[in-house]
Amino acid sequence: MSNKRLISLDVLRGITVAGMILVNDGYGESFSTLRHSTWNGMTPCDLVFPFFLFIMGISTYLSLRKYAFKANKTVIGKIFKRTILIFLIGLAINWFDKAIGGDWLPWQTIRIMGVMQRIALCYCAVSLIALIVNHKYLLHVAFALLIIYTLILLYGNGYAQDASNIAARIDNAVFGYDHLYHKSPVDPEGLLGTISAIAHTLLGFFACKMMMEAKDTKEKVLGFLLFGGILIIAGYLLTFGLPLNKRIWSPSYVLVTCGLCSLLQGIIMYLLDLRQRKQNALTTFFLIFGINPLFLYVLSEVMAIVFGHFGISTMIYDPIHAVIADNCWASCCYAIVFTLICGAFGYPLYKKKIYIKI
Repeated sequence: MSNKRLISLDVLRGITVAGMILVNDGYGESFSTLRHSTWNGMTPCDLVFPFFLFIMGISTYLSLRKYAFKANKTVIGKIFKRTILIFLIGLAINWFDKAIGGDWLPWQTIRIMGVMQRIALCYCAVSLIALIVNHKYLLHVAFALLIIYTLILLYGNGYAQDASNIAARIDNAVFGYDHLYHKSPVDPEGLLGTISAIAHTLLGFFACKMMMEAKDTKEKVLGFLLFGGILIIAGYLLTFGLPLNKRIWSPSYVLVTCGLCSLLQGIIMYLLDLRQRKQNALTTFFLIFGINPLFLYVLSEVMAIVFGHFGISTMIYDPIHAVIADNCWASCCYAIVFTLICGAFGYPLYKKKIYIKI
């Protein structure tokens, strides 16, 4: 894969991470498009995390390709080391959120799961599957996982927006209520939904495999566009029985969001590679977020906690709100400022070509 193609992937990753920070860090009342759907349905906000998992599938293929997808002590060790590191960082963010308020030993109430924890589990599972399973069966494995998950949802009251939901029951049984997400009955990064999220990441892995087997850039672009279109159609057909739902990471949600991400990757590859568009300020902005994605995401989470605790958020928001009376627009502007601050930390890393690998 050429450097330009890696840049196109970094741009897509940067769009996704900048989007994750933007939608997570508004202040007060936000536009509905910048909030996650309450239950069934999908907003633009619901695209950013699934895009990241799809991209992680692509990146995992590129990473393991260097080892010819051969399982050995070194590769397995690196996979588990990275998995543990990412999971512990997520746990540390949850700890810091409580510790900054004075509860330095919140072991009885700390949330176990989270975004980073789901990333860790999906990375680990997909990496091991890629080393063990013949790659011509990867799509079969992904769809088998989605079928199994569908059956669990159908027979476990998986679309119930209350504690009777099987996802909520499993999380309660495994972690205990005090260690769960409490803003909704079902933890959006819970244990059961990770099955579907692993399939999601596998689809990204398969998309990269398909791209690497293409003979030229035009075929790669067409492959992404075709794969994306098929997944979107299949996903929306599935919504007749299984509505889109981020909270439970429904199978239809997997197919539609993977399809949209594949389409976007194809479009970016078309513009940057096939049409050979020159790098501009917008491309550079997204590359800043794309080359150090997890570092800047973790930084944004820590910053949000610090800003909230010490009143920095209010200090930034109040002058904005004084100029922009509408609460939603003021919140949006605050989120943009917050994202730009994160980008300011990433800019010197980009200029000096420093890659902080997590």
